[in-house]
Amino acid sequence: MYPHSRHLDDQPILDVQHLDVRYNGHFALENITFHLHAGERVAVVGPNGAGKSTLFKVVAGVLQPTGGEVAIYGSGPSGHVCIAYVPQRSQVDWSFPVSVADVVMMGRIAKLGLLGWPKKSDWEHVRRALRTVNMEDLAKRQISQLSGGQQQRMFIARALAQEAELMLMDEPLTGLDAPSQDNILSLLDELQRQKVTVMVATHDLEQAAQYFDRIMLLNRQLIGFGGPDEVLQPEKLLRAYGGRLHKTASGESLALDDSCCSGGEEHVHH
Repeated sequence: MYPHSRHLDDQPILDVQHLDVRYNGHFALENITFHLHAGERVAVVGPNGAGKSTLFKVVAGVLQPTGGEVAIYGSGPSGHVCIAYVPQRSQVDWSFPVSVADVVMMGRIAKLGLLGWPKKSDWEHVRRALRTVNMEDLAKRQISQLSGGQQQRMFIARALAQEAELMLMDEPLTGLDAPSQDNILSLLDELQRQKVTVMVATHDLEQAAQYFDRIMLLNRQLIGFGGPDEVLQPEKLLRAYGGRLHKTASGESLALDDSCCSGGEEHVHH
């Protein structure tokens, strides 16, 4: 079995203090401080290169910070099997010859150990997770045969099988059609009912405002963190997005020209 880190119940599920990450002498993240409580749903927004993926990798314990501290229930990220990291789909080798059920079972490995053999109870976790994401009938399908929405639902099932308490999802809605996005957003409701804390990196500011408890506005530094009305203010958005933000002809909304990331303009109404 892997060594598991202890949870201190009186501590936040995630506490980030003065986090710095540098690449080649340049800040990817600078002096980031925030904390989350169990069951919160947070959208992380900002332009390309803002540090969203870097933040997730540090919290997941796969990237070491240059400075500052990250604590999960009072101790560092390593050894916490309660953290599930869902990468961008473009970072996954979809030609790898495994089935949906195989991938979901990977969520149990930290509890089994590398040499452990799945028990009946582990397969029940897998079945229950697939049932939650409505993919029981796809359990034996090869992952190369999945649609984009099914791929994301499979990763959510893996996190459920892992019994994750903190889920980090890196742009899970990018490139999905509207029905697939709705399916993922509905699953976020189910995760919240199960008290799973979720951080989702997204480029869609309207979705962030509509579906999330709090919004983190990031561009290497933490520009805003709070409710949509507090964070999605013109001056803060201009700090984050710079010249890609402009008023529409009506003057009643701001348009973000971030088409390289999301397939079109996004609008935030004020």
